[in-house]
Amino acid sequence: MDTVTVSRDKLVGDVKTVIADAEELLKATASDASERVKSLRPRLEESVRTARQRLSEAEHAVREKASAAGAAAERYAHENPWRIAGIAAAIGVLVGLVIGRRS
Repeated sequence: MDTVTVSRDKLVGDVKTVIADAEELLKATASDASERVKSLRPRLEESVRTARQRLSEAEHAVREKASAAGAAAERYAHENPWRIAGIAAAIGVLVGLVIGRRS
């Protein structure tokens, strides 16, 4: 996996954790009758709802882009099989040379 994918996955995980923590906080303060909590609860609930929706939309967009990239790569491989074979052979030769030098 590349660095961008790892960073994105970590960010998505962190956002999901924050959302889960906020929901747990809402449940824990459900019986709190103080005015400050009463006034903050609706805003926090709306923020959690909005964050969940945006996260879902972002995940959907990422999946669509990944699917499109995969389809483009597959299409390229089917249209240029000899070029792909040549690239694979060149990579194999390079790996062989590197391994040969280490021996």
